[in-house]
Amino acid sequence: MDKTPAASATTQNRLLMQRKRRFKDKLANFTIGMGGVTVILSIVLIFFYLLFEVWPLLKGSELSKGTSQATTVPSLYLDADEYNETGIRIQADGHYDVIAAKTGALVSRHSLPLPAGVTVAAVHKGSVLSGLIGFGLSNGQLLVAKPNYQSSFADNNKRSVTASLAFPYGEAPALINADGRPLTQFYVRGDDSTLTVLAETSQGLERVSFDFTGGEQSEGLTLGGDDTAPTEPTLTQSERIQLPYSGGDITDIVLGQEGVWGYVFHDRNKLAIYSLRGEPALNQELMVTEPGLQVTAVTALQGNISLIIGDNHGQVSQWFQVRKETAEGEKFELHKIRGVKLGDAAITALTGEPGRKGFVAGDQKGVMSYYYTTSERLLSQQQVSTTPIRTVSVSPRSHGILVQSDDAYSFWNLEAEHPDVSMTSLWSKVWYESYPEPDYTWQSSSGNIDFEGKLSLMPLTFGTLKAAFYAMALAAPLAIFGAMYTSMFMAPALRRKVKPTIELMGALPTVILGFLAGLWLAPTIEANLPGIFSLLILTPIGILLFGMLWSRLPLEKRSVADGWAPILLIVPILLIGWFSFAMSQPVEVAFFGGDVRLWLESETGLNFDQRNALIVGLTMGFAVIPSIYSIAEDALFAVPRHLTNGSLALGATQWQTLTRVVLPTASPGIFSAVMIGLGRAIGETMIVLMATGNTAVMDWNIFEGMRTLSANVAVEMGEAEVASTHFRVLFLSAFVLFVITFVLNTAAEVVRNRLRKKYGSL
Repeated sequence: MDKTPAASATTQNRLLMQRKRRFKDKLANFTIGMGGVTVILSIVLIFFYLLFEVWPLLKGSELSKGTSQATTVPSLYLDADEYNETGIRIQADGHYDVIAAKTGALVSRHSLPLPAGVTVAAVHKGSVLSGLIGFGLSNGQLLVAKPNYQSSFADNNKRSVTASLAFPYGEAPALINADGRPLTQFYVRGDDSTLTVLAETSQGLERVSFDFTGGEQSEGLTLGGDDTAPTEPTLTQSERIQLPYSGGDITDIVLGQEGVWGYVFHDRNKLAIYSLRGEPALNQELMVTEPGLQVTAVTALQGNISLIIGDNHGQVSQWFQVRKETAEGEKFELHKIRGVKLGDAAITALTGEPGRKGFVAGDQKGVMSYYYTTSERLLSQQQVSTTPIRTVSVSPRSHGILVQSDDAYSFWNLEAEHPDVSMTSLWSKVWYESYPEPDYTWQSSSGNIDFEGKLSLMPLTFGTLKAAFYAMALAAPLAIFGAMYTSMFMAPALRRKVKPTIELMGALPTVILGFLAGLWLAPTIEANLPGIFSLLILTPIGILLFGMLWSRLPLEKRSVADGWAPILLIVPILLIGWFSFAMSQPVEVAFFGGDVRLWLESETGLNFDQRNALIVGLTMGFAVIPSIYSIAEDALFAVPRHLTNGSLALGATQWQTLTRVVLPTASPGIFSAVMIGLGRAIGETMIVLMATGNTAVMDWNIFEGMRTLSANVAVEMGEAEVASTHFRVLFLSAFVLFVITFVLNTAAEVVRNRLRKKYGSL
């Protein structure tokens, strides 16, 4: 029998609806799938972008040969301009050559302004940054020079660099040895007004000081109306002090930072250290090599704080002054900080790196090594000659190395963008210059160029975990117990008001919470610290006492609707809070001498910072509670009613039902809530930025602040130079934070799935 038209239309409508439904299902599946893929792709892209910015930190240095040129006259000193275009080579015959730095080709030759019949007996560099060169002459005089580079541009914008030796203290040599004995061992340090020389003289070991005048212009009054007139540079001896010295042959002399310390190497492996502040005195004397070895090369790192000492067995060590507290008072001692064995041949040349804390060493076998002290990285080691290396020099921008061996001059290209970063400097204790001991330190900038960057991520990672720990210690118990109560014991009508209110707390901007924490909560807690601790003790006691008193009341006076009893606790909690803060000052005066912070420091050794971990715990806990509470409460409330009803029907109490049925069933959701809250706490920025004091210290003390990874990135990224070491380490901080959260979320998902499988059959 044929279908009626009405039946046929109904069938067509049904088919049309089915097709629409299938289309909507496919569209929903596609949209949801694309959303998931987009999220995963975004995470992967973030990962690789962070890795892209961090990767240059992991690269070592690249050393490539430029050119070499055979030489017959050995170079006593090498230098190059910042562009590696022009250099200066001082030779033993009393001349200096202006050369093409990369090829060694001669540009011009000049004679030093030496007195007739006088030759150069020795050449010694001053500090790396000063650029001063001291010429010890055969007649006992000293001539001080400094490389001078002038850049100019032609009409075609081609740069041209001219080089010469300038004589900032005049071309007239200063007399050091009055008897005409050749000046061979000395060190010079100078500024705009003085020149200080520590030298071995015919009288022994002496510090000779000169006053300097002239050079450019000196103030004066002329009849022509011109109030300035050029004058000739003049050195006038102002002081000559003999130092107590009883050692043997002196092999090297170095003046330390600001001329405060004098280092005199003698008798192959001994070092005499003199304090030159005020009246010079011998401060310390020690051996700087292992027994049987001898010092073969010495230099100072940039800043002249650290000494770099090489011996005849290829070992190089770093030394600097360390302050010690003794019974007699403060004392400084020279300590060996670190050492490295570069080979088995004697170290014949050493030079510090301009602007950084690295050095270049050359040895007897012609091997050149580039080592960075802070990171303890041997970045490059290259055979550059078949004969001993006599002189090495690093260009001002650290992208070129000039090498003079016995028979050849060579130039080497150096690429080392971030030598100061290593796994050691990031995650281990590092003994920084002038520090009393190795330490974890983050200190990314300083006001002077002598600064040694301190980029340890340990205090930042520690601060991140510390802030998260105290926040979760407050938030997790309150949120979970609150969720347990509202889902199982609270009246439904009250629950419908409480739950949205708590969830609404999560909408508060964290910058507002941080602002309130830093400007209101922190000073309030500081002024009422005894009240805060009283509140923590009295609140649970007061609640228990109120419950006991409430239970003793006659039944007719306890006529409160089931599930509404918590409302009654508001009044005693407010009273306890008022009482705790009202008694804070009297308690502080009676038991803590009027200042609880001073008492804590003197009696327990705990320091109190106004913005500390307690403030962070309270504020960030307040911010995290809504997230944990909402998810945990939903998980508890979603437990099937037949499970709870069955448990209650079998005679179990509500508490037994909660602990033995509801909690196991809801445990995957509760665990997810805790992990989401932990992730929120670890990644929080504004609250910890405004409420911690941003002190990068490693101390679990609840009254001391911290600095977190996220807050550090927020604070310092704006001032970091793009592509600098500081910039990339900040990206590394973000990468570490990314990895921590990824690992936590992955672990949480694994645990959650296992809990779901275990309790899903209930």
